Amino acid sequence: MAGHSKFKNIMHRKGRQDAVRSKMFAKLSKEITVASKMGGPDPDGNPRLRLAIQNAKGQSMPKDNIQRAVEKGSVGEGDDYFEIRYEGYGPGGVAVIVEALSDNKNRTAGNVRACFTKNGGQMGETGSVGFMFDRVGEIKYPATIGDEDTIMEAAIEAGAEDVISDMTEDGEGHTIYCGFEDMGDVASGLEASLGEAESVNPAWKPQNAVPVGEDKAGTLMKLIAALEDDDDVQNVYSNFEIDDEVMATLE
Repeated sequence: MAGHSKFKNIMHRKGRQDAVRSKMFAKLSKEITVASKMGGPDPDGNPRLRLAIQNAKGQSMPKDNIQRAVEKGSVGEGDDYFEIRYEGYGPGGVAVIVEALSDNKNRTAGNVRACFTKNGGQMGETGSVGFMFDRVGEIKYPATIGDEDTIMEAAIEAGAEDVISDMTEDGEGHTIYCGFEDMGDVASGLEASLGEAESVNPAWKPQNAVPVGEDKAGTLMKLIAALEDDDDVQNVYSNFEIDDEVMATLE
């Protein structure tokens, strides 16, 4: 997700921590409820729920919130959500994949299409950009867990395929990639050597990055912001790459 984490840092620096945190908790709760409803409330027998709870804990979501979300799904409360993937192009020709959990497909499709249209993009058919990404497992650890060599050694031992460490002042830590089918085994191996991860998720990893200049960067970031702000949208992936100097002008 080239540029994606940098955008989140920009939002934090603009003083939107509380709003972002509230939105994030709502989306984490929805995933927990859906997982509990689909596979039962026992995380030991429900891998999707186990990951959802682990991710919620990694984001410091209160235990009471997590438990309420599990119980809501276990008793069959809440709406029936559909998992939907949208694809399209943003400013500068970058590819964008949007994952949503929705109880109203027409509403969500309309909202996502409006985000693209109002921010210099165009929504396409499913599969129109998906071939530019690989389906992978994405495991994240904070920078405080260890240096790059420590993480790399643990990742190799666990069977991971790639490690990206951002150890700058504004960096978010270590992102470890593995095969989608190997995600559970790799996560378990990493947990044995590094402790519990901040998050473990299936993800869409771009095969190549598309450079975006200053003339398109601002509009592109507005598109990503609008998509992530939608209540139905769970994840946004893109293959853009923005130079640090250009990114600095957007802050």
